[in-house]
Amino acid sequence: MEASCGDTHGVEVREIGGSKGKGLFALCKFSAGETIFEERPLVCSQFLWNQAYGYLACDYCMRPLETAEENAQRLSSNRQLVLPYPQCCNTKKENHVNCSQCEVSYCSVACQSLAWEQYHRVLCFGGSGGDSNHPLEQLQVAWRNVHYPPETASIMLIARMIATVKQAKDKEGAIHLFSQFCHSTVNEEEQIAHKLLGERFQVQLEQLRELLSKALFEECIYHWFTPEGFRSLIALVGTNGQGVGTSPLSVWTKNCDALDLPTEEKQHLNEFIDHLYEEVDKETGAFLNNEGSGLYPLQSSCNHSCVPNAEATFPYSNFVLVMEAVKDIEPGEEIVVCYLDDCNRHRSRHSRIKMLRYVKAIF
Repeated sequence: MEASCGDTHGVEVREIGGSKGKGLFALCKFSAGETIFEERPLVCSQFLWNQAYGYLACDYCMRPLETAEENAQRLSSNRQLVLPYPQCCNTKKENHVNCSQCEVSYCSVACQSLAWEQYHRVLCFGGSGGDSNHPLEQLQVAWRNVHYPPETASIMLIARMIATVKQAKDKEGAIHLFSQFCHSTVNEEEQIAHKLLGERFQVQLEQLRELLSKALFEECIYHWFTPEGFRSLIALVGTNGQGVGTSPLSVWTKNCDALDLPTEEKQHLNEFIDHLYEEVDKETGAFLNNEGSGLYPLQSSCNHSCVPNAEATFPYSNFVLVMEAVKDIEPGEEIVVCYLDDCNRHRSRHSRIKMLRYVKAIF
């Protein structure tokens, strides 16, 4: 699998053996700050607890549907809060649309059409109006009951994988797209790949499998619905799911940071942002900018390092992942990543320094 670097092929996935299995390697030089590749997920889904707590995102691309001010008001529990520099908010409410059948929301007609063509025809509740007896509703409730925040995966990723196969004209081709992901139920230390695969969750796991089978069974992927096949699917999304960050407050903060302001006004703005995040921390805990997860073939091939040479970013405020070089990368060098979530990178300088000190202490 390759991705472009100018007019040439810039990266490739290689089998490297051992505990890592495979890795992503550069085929040409990338300078620090340069985009290595851009990638859309095969499937993407908002975390169900984020959805339950009122975070509004496009059901297809994860673009925020609430304004930065609405987001800040909700997270800080301060409905009177007014954000300065409203021009720094990118949310375009006039473009939002809802599915006429199930009322899920999209940021645009284009996203609504893409979702309908890929998987939403299967997942649409057909006007059930959130009927609690609908199998998909029961599946989501069951998932929330066994997977409290912070979420690290979503059962709806699996549902969308299955729906994608069910709607695909080339079902074998669709199955192959998902087969490239690692789906071992244990990792190299012989530990479980996701907590739901642990012994204490076996009853709940079987309940999830039965609900998924009732809602979406498909003969050509019957093996996905067997007990072992379902465990592999849980392992797949648990191991490969990439957090997707699309916070409108984060985007507003980043855009504010780019404003050309007098020194005193800039300092006042930084102090306002610091205070705002402190209030968010008090009301809702640490504000993490991972509102959902997606399956990205290239990104999932990147191995972890505490000294990374690349990082995954979401500069378009949707599910498009942009892998950027954080240092010069030479041809033949492995591309490795680490995490400092996008939201914390986009706080003011003072908050970023505190967060970086915290992450350094962890490592």
